[in-house]
Amino acid sequence: MTKIGVAGAGLIGKQHIAAIERTPGVTLSAIFDPVLTDSPWPTARDLADLAKQSDGIILAVPNALHAPMAHELIALGCPMLIEKPLTGTAAEGSTLVAAATDANVPILVGHHRRHNPLVAKAKEVIEAGSLGTLTTVHGQCWLPKPDHYYQAAWRQGAGAGPLFINLIHDVDVLMHLCGPITEVQAYQANPIRGAQAEEVSVAILRFANGALGTLNLSDVALGPWSWELTAGENPAYPKTDQSAYLIGGTQGSLSLPNLTVWSQKDGPDWWAPMDQTKLPIPLADSLSTQVAHFADVIAGRATPLVSATDGLRAVQVIEAIRQAANTGAPIKIKH
Repeated sequence: MTKIGVAGAGLIGKQHIAAIERTPGVTLSAIFDPVLTDSPWPTARDLADLAKQSDGIILAVPNALHAPMAHELIALGCPMLIEKPLTGTAAEGSTLVAAATDANVPILVGHHRRHNPLVAKAKEVIEAGSLGTLTTVHGQCWLPKPDHYYQAAWRQGAGAGPLFINLIHDVDVLMHLCGPITEVQAYQANPIRGAQAEEVSVAILRFANGALGTLNLSDVALGPWSWELTAGENPAYPKTDQSAYLIGGTQGSLSLPNLTVWSQKDGPDWWAPMDQTKLPIPLADSLSTQVAHFADVIAGRATPLVSATDGLRAVQVIEAIRQAANTGAPIKIKH
């Protein structure tokens, strides 16, 4: 039985705890959360104490704490699953990746969508050449959050908006499916709450393979187009029949997460009807699958599906989007 500890018992920390409790072969060792005064779970007095009780630790703390706590765990030789983003800045991420590599401490980054068979099937379709040469990509995340979500002051600060909380997942998935993003241009605004955290962000992407893409993000627009509301992987969100991603190529297109492929038998012809093929894939418990994979990483049976380097690349893109929005200039990204 693999003993997993959780640092941080907030919104996402509780989801990780629930995933541990429903995943065979793992058990919750303890939690560390100095803010939680009445815990229904075993507790540790600090991060080092949690590491002593655990085979590996999930870091589900505010973004600014990811880097310092991860470095402490590296010094203790403790494998970790870091809830995204890997770190609050790309500079912190680069230092962390180097330290983990030097110490040979495995880091799995909590981009849980990669553990969903919907994403694996989409990757298979693209790599099989079914879409031809990729030319254009679109990702959308309109996910309005209730007012009480922002009662925690840190969620209104710089770096705590939906770019790092939500869109970084979309960036990770799109790079996994379509390759590295090498340049971005972007705009952002915060017209409703007026806090430091962005509320709307629109980005133009250039991929290394030549494809161009767009990302449209808002937590103040009501709509059915986001992974959370379309994938059905988390029952807390009411599922819609829409999609969050559109991936287009010279021979066809793919929408996700409804896994619909659009094509034409005799090749592209705007006069000819299109064939629509919906690929059947069962719903998956991605957080539980991620926990099981983390147990395999801890035991040395697997390498991280989403490595620290992958997590760093996603942070670099999000940071570039913010920089482009602040400066009005396109930003090139060196991975």
